[in-house]
Amino acid sequence: MVLVLKKGATKKDIEAIEKALYKEKATGGFNAKKYNGIMTLKEDPLTIQKDLRNEWERDLS
Repeated sequence: MVLVLKKGATKKDIEAIEKALYKEKATGGFNAKKYNGIMTLKEDPLTIQKDLRNEWERDLS
């Protein structure tokens, strides 16, 4: 959406543009709490993270 505010616009014009801008509801947003406690792990999350970060340095032979 493109709104044009010209030089010398009246307060009424500015309010109309603001109303048009804030009329749209913000999209997106992720509710992470919805998934809290869903996944059960067999290892400590910090250990899993360290293993994943070090997988390039492991000796696979």
